[in-house]
Amino acid sequence: MGFKAIVSWGTTALCFILLPGFTKAQNITISAKVIDRETREPVVFASVGIKDRPIGTITNLQGEFDFHIPTEFRNDILVISMLGYQSFEAPAWTITPNQVIELSKSTQLLDEVVVSDSLRGGEILSIALSRIEQNYPMKPFMLDGFYRDVKEVGGTYVSLLEAAVKIFDEDYASPRNKFKLRERVSLQEVRRSLGYENKFTAYFDEGNLLEDILLHNNIRYRQFPEEEIFFKGMVREKDSYFNGRQVFVISQRYDYSLVIYVDKQNYGIIHLEYENDEQEVIRKRRGLVSKFVNLRRTIDFKPYHGKLYLNYITLDSKINWYDRKTDELRFETQLHQQLLINKVYPETEEYIGTTEKMKNYGLQYQDLPYNRTFWENYNVIKETPLDRKIISDLEREVPLEKQFEYSNPR
Repeated sequence: MGFKAIVSWGTTALCFILLPGFTKAQNITISAKVIDRETREPVVFASVGIKDRPIGTITNLQGEFDFHIPTEFRNDILVISMLGYQSFEAPAWTITPNQVIELSKSTQLLDEVVVSDSLRGGEILSIALSRIEQNYPMKPFMLDGFYRDVKEVGGTYVSLLEAAVKIFDEDYASPRNKFKLRERVSLQEVRRSLGYENKFTAYFDEGNLLEDILLHNNIRYRQFPEEEIFFKGMVREKDSYFNGRQVFVISQRYDYSLVIYVDKQNYGIIHLEYENDEQEVIRKRRGLVSKFVNLRRTIDFKPYHGKLYLNYITLDSKINWYDRKTDELRFETQLHQQLLINKVYPETEEYIGTTEKMKNYGLQYQDLPYNRTFWENYNVIKETPLDRKIISDLEREVPLEKQFEYSNPR
């Protein structure tokens, strides 16, 4: 019995692109790098936020971040948290430009063998699922989000799409249909590279990939097997630590790998990692057949006002195309997707109506005028060496900023 969810295109926190930009005058920017105190290695995807405020970001693959905050928050407490580490807290104004911030592992908790109670892995997960409506929002809420997808063929990046979005949801009640989108999404800004005209894009899913990534929220959509054998297969690992609280770690590994982190106080699921390497035929096209090769999914939540809200989702999928007759590999494709939540609006009275919501077809066809000023002031994740490789591939013919203007003309 496997942990089966939606098998479709997705990926990454592996692809963070920073395009030239500036912050608005009423904002200040905090720039720093987060590392492990002992190993000196970067702490990747650590949550960065202001205590008791609804805004946040995460560190990049180098452990770096640029965090744009309103000037009135400068005296508030900056909080950096990561699973398995003690949180860092300091007044925002005390962080110097490009400061190196060291996080200490909670070694005592990490090294302990779990003997303090008799709960098994499946029992922990069962309790956590039964308490979703207690731990997640049950009143209407809105999220500001940043979505990105990057398409890759044979190791070369061929297209980029980015969107600033608002996401509205009524609550985290169990849906009747686990694979039908309940959230309403409004596109604020969209930009895309000319790579969407590349001949290889026809070999990717041309549906709405933002809708797809939202549907990968296994907690929101209760996408867990209900059979007893699944719960019996959950193994309890050593406890961990997050944001000053102890965390259960449970896992299951068969033809896939599933690791879930559960807060020991309220049994809220705060983090989930899933990987599946099982190969299967997906579709046929022009004498070729595609086979699913790998899917990686990470879902992360952050607490705010006593409830857990989505922090980010990353998906990384790989599909190979073979000759239908000879079964010879013709080319490899990967799709990298990321949805990062920048701001939370709990118990909102705002609503996304039918005329405002995103269409259910591909975002690349939902063109909005390219708004240079907006993107120059948008809070994106700091550039990494990998990002420069992506930009280099995409700019083989025309600079990326020009491509956005061509594909989204005013």
